Amino acid sequence: MPTKNASLTPRALSTGARVLYLIPLVIAVAAALSACGGGTDKPAAGGGAPPPPQVGVISAQQQAVALQTELPGRVEALRTAQVRARVNGVVLKRLFTEGAEVKAGEALFQIDPAPYQAALDSAQANLAKAQANLSQAAAQAERNKPLYEGRAISQQEYLISVASAKSAEADVAAAKATITGAKLNLDYAHVTAPISGRIGRALVTEGALVSAAEATQLALIQQTSSVFVNFTQSANEVQQLRRALNAGQLRKLGSKTGQPAAEVRIVLDDGSELKQPGRLLFTDLSVDPTSGQVTLRAEVSNAEVQLLPGQYVRVRLVQAELPAGILLPQQAVKRGNQGDSVLVVGPDNKPLARQVKIGQAAGNQWVVLEGLKVGEQVIVDGFQKMFVPGAPVTPVPWMAASAPAASASAPMAAASAASH
Repeated sequence: MPTKNASLTPRALSTGARVLYLIPLVIAVAAALSACGGGTDKPAAGGGAPPPPQVGVISAQQQAVALQTELPGRVEALRTAQVRARVNGVVLKRLFTEGAEVKAGEALFQIDPAPYQAALDSAQANLAKAQANLSQAAAQAERNKPLYEGRAISQQEYLISVASAKSAEADVAAAKATITGAKLNLDYAHVTAPISGRIGRALVTEGALVSAAEATQLALIQQTSSVFVNFTQSANEVQQLRRALNAGQLRKLGSKTGQPAAEVRIVLDDGSELKQPGRLLFTDLSVDPTSGQVTLRAEVSNAEVQLLPGQYVRVRLVQAELPAGILLPQQAVKRGNQGDSVLVVGPDNKPLARQVKIGQAAGNQWVVLEGLKVGEQVIVDGFQKMFVPGAPVTPVPWMAASAPAASASAPMAAASAASH
């Protein structure tokens, strides 16, 4: 029987020798790696803290803030005229191009004038007859006068001749009036534009029978070079605004010149504003009992015909300004059931919550009425970096991320500048 150690061949002995040779080398490498790792972890083990997170801040500054209200409105033509038939007859021609600009007095329709020309001719003939009768009656009365004075005829006969002359005068006047009416009817058969403006489609065609009794509508003309925009505002808002103005909390625009200068901006369906601002014409003195709204009207230039009668728009109205208000980006304000608050950079650069009173929106900013002091640094950006409440932060000046944010407040600044 061969022994157990007899299985160790020379090849096996050679492999084992190599393993024994590598063990010290592996131990040496592990020791070196351990030494390097220990050197790297030593600063962390020493308790070094990361730097405070950076947050974007703005400095609270007071400025005159124009208070803007956005309300729904509807466009109305500056002047509207319904072209209607004033005589009976058949329409012979349409003399205008549908949708074109027409001028006052321009021919629009031709109604058959033959019956009215015949009536005019008859009236003129009656006038000639009445004038002939007048000449005869007047001559008879003139001849009877000396005869009556010479007692050649009776007083009654003389008075009859005088009355006949006056009756002939009345017949002449009536014939002249009939001619005037006949001329009017003949003119009405030639339908003209009562005002200048843009005319719509023809509501009747050639061959249609129109009636003066029913006042058949033929077309519609509207002036749209300038338009009215009618809009409504809550009566409560109007009263609050007046109370604030009377109390001196707000300042009426244009108060330095004594002229009210309420500017109106029109916002279209796509969110764009008309380049040309409008002007507020009046605020109605009565309240609609069904809606509790007060009607306001503005006039807006419409040279490019961007506004059409009946169109719904949004109206941005600047009615007053806050003499000293603070504007904050809306993202800086936390709104909740317990009130509104912001974070300010306090002592040692630690964030502090501050309760504020918010007014209305001015573009994409909130108007802060109370709760902030001038010069305080308000945190606007970087909230997600503040993992530990009350931990210090590094304030850096905040800049608006996009152009729309800056441009949204531009109308407010412009309106405020205009008020001065």
